[in-house]
Amino acid sequence: MGPKDRRGVVAFIYAMSDMHGDMEAFDRALSVVDLDDPANRLVLCGDYMAPPDTDTAMVRLIMGIQGEHPGQVIALMGNHELAYLEDHRAVASADDPVVAWLRGLPYYWETDTQIFVHAGVDEEAQDLWRYGSEDAYFCEKFPWSTGAFLKDVIAGHVGTATIADDPWFHDVYWDGQSHYYLDGSVHVSHRIPVLKYDTVARRYTCFRFGADGSVEEHEPML
Repeated sequence: MGPKDRRGVVAFIYAMSDMHGDMEAFDRALSVVDLDDPANRLVLCGDYMAPPDTDTAMVRLIMGIQGEHPGQVIALMGNHELAYLEDHRAVASADDPVVAWLRGLPYYWETDTQIFVHAGVDEEAQDLWRYGSEDAYFCEKFPWSTGAFLKDVIAGHVGTATIADDPWFHDVYWDGQSHYYLDGSVHVSHRIPVLKYDTVARRYTCFRFGADGSVEEHEPML
């Protein structure tokens, strides 16, 4: 479950996805994430390695961030992590810390009102969505869903430019109901959108990064 506001302290949940090894964009995205407050959480929704998925530098960086902030950084399985494990199953050493970490990644992370996942869930299954499909579905669902669901679904996997039908759109996409999509096509845009959720106000915001280094926080656009 997500962080609780038990002491009157505002807890924020930050989420991003599909970083694909772009260290510079990841560093810029992390600049708006506050992990100094132990009540805050960062959810990484998968796809950490750059194609062809042989460079594990970002995975090791995330492992380090988790070590620095125990319990605050949740990393989820993406389709690229799943493919890496399948491709390396025969040769991977059980002693390889990267492989061990990848094998332990959960497929989704849930709060009372949200599901964080790489690609999506089986929404036709309604409240049985956890059991309606194989684990790989959480990483590979296509096409994407829109409209109302039981909980908000925060996912990546498909570029927001595709979902918005706008080749220049690489920010958080909100469908106006229950879905927030985070894949900013970093290989094209060099941007990693960041979604922020205020657990007290129950309000979502995201960030616009200027070329001059400025940062503007705003509500997600339809």
